[in-house]
Amino acid sequence: MLKRINDFLAGLPMTIIGGVLLVFSFAPPRTGVNLPVDPAWGTVVISGIPLLYLAVWRIIYNPGISKISSALLITIAMFAAIAIGDLFAAGEVAFIMAIGALLEDATTNRAKKGLKKLISLAPTQGRRIRDGKEEMIPAEKIVKGDMLRILPGETVPVDGVIVSGETSVDQSIMTGESLPVDKAAGDTVFCGTINRFGAIDIRATKVGEDSSLQKLIRMVQEAEDKKAPMARIADRVASWLVPVAMLVAAIAGIATQDIVRAVTVLVVFCPCALVLATPTAIMAAIGQATKHGVIIKSGEALEKMGKVDTIAFDKTGTLTYGKLEVSDVLSFAPDLDEEKLLYLAASAEAKSEHPLGKAIVAYAKKRDLPLSESAAFQMTSGKGISAEVDSCQLLCGNEKYLHECGVSVTANAAGTLEKLRLQGKASILVAVNGQCVGVIALSDVLRSEASAMVQKLTAMQTNTVLLTGDNQKTADYFAAQVGIREVYADLLPEDKVGNIAALQKHGRNVCMIGDGVNDAPALKTASVGVAMGSMGSDIAVEAADIALMSDDISKIPYLKRLSGATVKTIKLSITLSMCINFLAVTLSVLGLLNPTTGALVHNAGSCFVVLIAALLYDRKFE
Repeated sequence: MLKRINDFLAGLPMTIIGGVLLVFSFAPPRTGVNLPVDPAWGTVVISGIPLLYLAVWRIIYNPGISKISSALLITIAMFAAIAIGDLFAAGEVAFIMAIGALLEDATTNRAKKGLKKLISLAPTQGRRIRDGKEEMIPAEKIVKGDMLRILPGETVPVDGVIVSGETSVDQSIMTGESLPVDKAAGDTVFCGTINRFGAIDIRATKVGEDSSLQKLIRMVQEAEDKKAPMARIADRVASWLVPVAMLVAAIAGIATQDIVRAVTVLVVFCPCALVLATPTAIMAAIGQATKHGVIIKSGEALEKMGKVDTIAFDKTGTLTYGKLEVSDVLSFAPDLDEEKLLYLAASAEAKSEHPLGKAIVAYAKKRDLPLSESAAFQMTSGKGISAEVDSCQLLCGNEKYLHECGVSVTANAAGTLEKLRLQGKASILVAVNGQCVGVIALSDVLRSEASAMVQKLTAMQTNTVLLTGDNQKTADYFAAQVGIREVYADLLPEDKVGNIAALQKHGRNVCMIGDGVNDAPALKTASVGVAMGSMGSDIAVEAADIALMSDDISKIPYLKRLSGATVKTIKLSITLSMCINFLAVTLSVLGLLNPTTGALVHNAGSCFVVLIAALLYDRKFE
């Protein structure tokens, strides 16, 4: 009940009412209008009760020296001002504290829907095979060793090993890889991944809480729990500020035999400007970032971003667009030009559902090539397709598929395949009438701004790292293209988390940038997580502290500069507020300020801090 009353009084509507009452307390008496009851009593009640509640709560529950907080000092000053009858001063210090609390809450409130969305990805049922019969059972009833059948389009309900069948599996949820991975008997499949083509039978190896997807959910939850709220600077200095204020006030009162001077010292000593320094600067920076399409969810993230010295990137969908395109069409036959090779392959792949086949068809249509209707189309899951085009028998697939179909791959073709692999490209061999005649290579497309962005970060003395689920050759190729030298490949979500933890263990402040579900634990584990907003998964965006709504990674250097400027602005505001407080305390001890004029000087210092923060909003960053 008490907490509900406190929350109601500390809310924005009641705080606004408190501010209006404070104005009515100050203005009418100075125009000759005497009110029967000082309206500042209303401000004292509205803003003072939450302040008293916070001070007492911290005394009871905070450990050690943290029991002494800025709320305690301001509460003491408020009661001292009430004791000598200066209600305006009492209401003013409480009101400024209430404004600071509202501003800080506005910068730290964050949505927590990401974990719910991640949990919703967990499969709810599976098709168990027992005594030759299929039965659908709840996923939680699947036990280790059960035989399960997964049909095309279905989600794998548990981790397991393929016993029979061949397919391609979309495991982007776990690895972030843009391509489905070909799987055959003996290969491992992960819970939550999607079977794209052939039917497979698997033996369950990890079920329930031990499955890969449940581990992913658990990692996100644990990382979220480890996120400590941003400690207010005023509270960090309160452990020495409160005793000093009390001592100076006591000495001033005893030396001058004037209780008003002692109360004035307490009023001007209140760290209200200090309380406002952080949230106002952060609000201004968040506002500026929003204008540039960067959503910053908390002040803690902004403050930490200014201290980041290492930025780790996911590859697919982050440094690249996450979309496959044909990069090379290479013919091995002298009488077959590249356009004819593309025409034959695209005509054969027109009925394919495989992403590589679809990309080849899209590329051919983009070049306005007229395609022919194929006959005798047949797809072998995880290997390739066969079809008849213009009376020619075509095979399109990997090297293993061509060998199984009795087509030999020449040394020249094998050398070309290896070269393409080193460039991180996927390759489709094309055979016509039993002879390997060419290869079509496909690659993810690097973002045009990626290289310049990495160069700017390097110039800012910021290290860059690549963390990806792709294979080592692909990772090395793309890293070289953008200028990243530190590369970690073949990573599952827990591996990314481990690498970030290792970097942090060596004293680095790490920012992780990613776009997929598999990046969520890493985004949470890093000091700061940045998600690609418009195309990134909802879960990645919710897990991150910052989202790039335009997917423009060239904004990363801007974000780093903005964060650094915000930290400097906060430090400047704190320094100036301390100087103003010192001057006001000196004037109070000399008797040149009373509680009301001291409160006004104190309020002017708070306004000055807000003005400095406002300048940050319109500052230009290259």
